[in-house]
Amino acid sequence: MYYGGWGWRPYMSVAQRQAQAMRKIAQLKKKGHVVSPVEIEGRGIATTFWGKAWCENLERYSDYANRLPRGRTYVRNGSVIDLQIAFGEVKALVSGSSIYKVAVKITPVSKARWKSICKDCAGAIDSLVELLQGRFSKGVMERICRENNGLFPSPKEIQFSCSCPDWAYMCKHVAAVLYGIGARLDRQPELLFRLHKLDEKELISSAGRELPLAKKGGDSGKILSTGDLSELFGLDLAKSGAPTSPLSSTRASQNKSAKEMRGRKQVVRPGGRQRSP
Repeated sequence: MYYGGWGWRPYMSVAQRQAQAMRKIAQLKKKGHVVSPVEIEGRGIATTFWGKAWCENLERYSDYANRLPRGRTYVRNGSVIDLQIAFGEVKALVSGSSIYKVAVKITPVSKARWKSICKDCAGAIDSLVELLQGRFSKGVMERICRENNGLFPSPKEIQFSCSCPDWAYMCKHVAAVLYGIGARLDRQPELLFRLHKLDEKELISSAGRELPLAKKGGDSGKILSTGDLSELFGLDLAKSGAPTSPLSSTRASQNKSAKEMRGRKQVVRPGGRQRSP
């Protein structure tokens, strides 16, 4: 990059960029700014469904093919020293030859698209935990990740800027931030919904609704058998017919005893001794 308009900025090693990043973070914290750096553990930028889906969405577009590799290197080196996700916008600071400000604007999902996603996924997601952990059917995953019609933006729905002097359509600092979003979604998947100002709970509806991606039929693994109930409540359930409750069993026993007593005749002999017939 040109330095002061007269030449290239001096090369900075990874160690120098990291030291510069640490100094900037210290300055920001001193001013009371809550810093949120992107931290990558291991070689994989993302390891969960939401993070991987975000990164894979970026990589499917040829518009980004040439610049994304440099961004992966930067985000792995800890160059994204602050990343804040809000409605429709991501703001970040990236440590390069200097500290650069990056802004990424995302066109929010339209109400019509969101309504369509919710309709298609209704009944197929049982809980908020299941949703945020990405534990749902292949059909739901494909619907959410559908190109140009899911929750992930296409190139025409992303606008970005960087304070660096690189005039490229997407500089490496922007690419690092885009990957940083994927890494952040690994730990906080709910931020994807905040980015679009959506309520993720709307994707969760009552089980059993007959819609395209809804689960069909009951889950046999969740049905208690008669043996399960016997063990659970300590009861001997009838093999056929309606199960007998403890109360009805007690009443039947009392009625039987009363009938036996009424059927027993007491005979009194002279001298006061009794005998049964």
